[in-house]
Amino acid sequence: MDTEGTSDGQATRTGHVPRPATSPEHPPKPRHAPGGAPGQTPDLTDWISTPRPAAEPGVWRYGHTPRAAAEAERTPDRALASGAFISFLACVLVWSLMRNTYIPFWDAPLNLFTPDSWYSANGEPVMGTGGMRAKPIYELLFVSAILYGFGRLGSWRTAWQRLVVERGPWVQALAVVPAAWVTLLLVDNHQLPIRQLVFAFLPYTSDPVANLALDNTAKTVIDVVLIVAFAWLGGALRLLRRLRAVRAGGGREGNRAVPAEPPRAHVPGDDGDPLRWTQLRGAGLGEAADRLEGEAGGGRMNDVDYARIRRAWESVRVDPSRMRAFADSVRDKGAGACVHPSGDRDLPVRTARHDLLARQVLLGTVEDGVRNPYARRGTSLALDPEVLGTSLLAVGPSGTGKTQRLVRPVVESLALQALAGQAAVVAVGAAGAQLGPDAAYDVVVRIGDPASVYDLDLYGGATDPDEAAILLAEAFVGDVPGIDVRRAATALAQLLGPFRAAYGRFPAVPELRELLDQVPAAFDALRRQLAAAADGTGGAARQHAMLRELDARTRQHGAHGDPGPALADRVALLDRPAFAGFFDTTGQGRPFSLRALEHPIRVRVDLPERGHADASRMLARLLLAQFNAAAAARADRSLFAFLAFDDASHTLTAETVRGVQRLRSAHAGVLLTLRTLDDVPEALRTPLLGAVGCRMAFSGVTTWDGKRFAEAWGTEWVETRDVTHRTVFADQPLTRAIHAFRKLVTGKAVTTDAVTVRQVERERWSASDLAHAVPPGHAVLSLTSVKGERAAPLLVRLAGTS
Repeated sequence: MDTEGTSDGQATRTGHVPRPATSPEHPPKPRHAPGGAPGQTPDLTDWISTPRPAAEPGVWRYGHTPRAAAEAERTPDRALASGAFISFLACVLVWSLMRNTYIPFWDAPLNLFTPDSWYSANGEPVMGTGGMRAKPIYELLFVSAILYGFGRLGSWRTAWQRLVVERGPWVQALAVVPAAWVTLLLVDNHQLPIRQLVFAFLPYTSDPVANLALDNTAKTVIDVVLIVAFAWLGGALRLLRRLRAVRAGGGREGNRAVPAEPPRAHVPGDDGDPLRWTQLRGAGLGEAADRLEGEAGGGRMNDVDYARIRRAWESVRVDPSRMRAFADSVRDKGAGACVHPSGDRDLPVRTARHDLLARQVLLGTVEDGVRNPYARRGTSLALDPEVLGTSLLAVGPSGTGKTQRLVRPVVESLALQALAGQAAVVAVGAAGAQLGPDAAYDVVVRIGDPASVYDLDLYGGATDPDEAAILLAEAFVGDVPGIDVRRAATALAQLLGPFRAAYGRFPAVPELRELLDQVPAAFDALRRQLAAAADGTGGAARQHAMLRELDARTRQHGAHGDPGPALADRVALLDRPAFAGFFDTTGQGRPFSLRALEHPIRVRVDLPERGHADASRMLARLLLAQFNAAAAARADRSLFAFLAFDDASHTLTAETVRGVQRLRSAHAGVLLTLRTLDDVPEALRTPLLGAVGCRMAFSGVTTWDGKRFAEAWGTEWVETRDVTHRTVFADQPLTRAIHAFRKLVTGKAVTTDAVTVRQVERERWSASDLAHAVPPGHAVLSLTSVKGERAAPLLVRLAGTS
């Protein structure tokens, strides 16, 4: 397999990228178009050119169109209809008064700017003068002004759009029929001077027959123009397109609105045309740019290839010494240049929609309801490293879709980014969890499965005994009340240091258990080996220090508060026949270490949750502690490191919670899912909600879990309206009689309403709302970016996976 020069060592403690867990001879994986979700297959050129405007955290930026910050005041439909009708009646009245000369001086401007000789005594224009043209023009302008004024006053355009157009194309088409018929009738009766105006400009002759034919032709043309205008107003073109789509699509696709194609725009961050690789041409790599442009145009490049090559080019800009190797790789391999060490250019399957240019995964849609801010209603919600870098906590009972609707899409997105050289991802779940096929990962560690290709490094690749002891103590007894983790780390270091000095490695699980149990034979063998090692290297001072460590452990064993027995009990959970051959430290296996996070690696760890629940929880705590240490110790933090737990129950300790909070400065993050906050110690629930920047409550959470989220999300100022009904007591006999009759008819007393508007501070989401008002398949999600930008809690309809 082509690993691009990356060593395939047996262990990953040194930072080498391991070989994939599947056989190199596995069949080629199908390639996906950008987007990747079923039914979403945009062309690569269109995908690159689609605009991605800057937006708030969590907004799906692909083709996003920003909404207004606040909702415009909406007039009720009933008031809108009555206003439009009344203004129409007023318009008809004014127009009738004008036509019957009841409005004085309505034609004063016409008389002021035209000669009197153009008109007779009754005001009608004289044949053969300019009045034949001037008066129809003036009347049309006057009528147009009346229609415009009353139309604005009665909001005719809004009423037409809301009451007619929004009810469907058939309603719109039928609504224009009476309007067109009335207009044609008014034109035919010369109430609207359209024909008079047209006739005034016709080239008449002395032939009466020709003049009659000319009049008839003009009438026909006027009627056709009016009919076409009303057909356009009635949406005839849209209706025809819909009928054509119904015929073409068998009656199904025609019911869907045709989405408007977004305008094309350059990829954010590119100085030139991203389709022609302008930056490469500007750097003198015209041949490489031509090759890549041809690969994209020929359909041989996918979105992973494009993102990966862009990432490689960014590294070249940082370190120009890599330019020659980059150019050679592009020239030789085209779209397959700078490929991931696994050789994969895509995942075997995608279950969510991804945008690798914005590094986002589509999670769902923000509900269009009053609980959400107006600017976010109906928008698509996505996650990216900008928000995942603050870590995410998701709480919801079993069956709410935490795995399929959250964990797997996020892990899948980070796996794609790993193939593009942008991220490293580790997914941890119980054996059988639906976190993707084995072929989607470079390393699959199945703890307790003899067929597992990879093992887990119990010491996380550490070489310092004190560092290894801290990680083990956090995993072994970090959840045990009354045991000081620091004392436990000291007890472990008193054994790990001498053992490593004697044997050049850390002890395996059975050896560590014997040392913690103070087995005499194990201690005697360690002392002899330590003496022999000291004689061979001449390290008498080191031997003395290590023997002193062993003596201190011997003295503390069995004393009050000694963590040794508790540590031995926890190590015994791993010293089981099911784990025989695992956690090997002799170099015979292929242990995976989280020190490999400096490489774009994809890892899945399957825990034996079904048969060894306590051991699985302990290993989960160990992985979290190792991840916190490895992410912070990385020399190169250009890759986004991410750890996803499908179930983080009984995984968190005080130290790991503090480590999670420090991850955002290390360009890393974690995803923690819980069935309930009760799976976290009481003292850690508030610190945990404060340590993560993104919080997610699925439907079905309990009220006491909802209370914690409500406290974390805080309050906001809202406007409330209090309506008070007061009974009206009349003084006049006639009024009292009317009120009595009204009460007899309606059964209600005559009242007046007193409205009080005030600003009050309320919880954004109350515990009761979270427990009872979140529909199935939904969740309430708040986001925080690594830059400090925040998105208020949003009710989201989760898209799920297919």
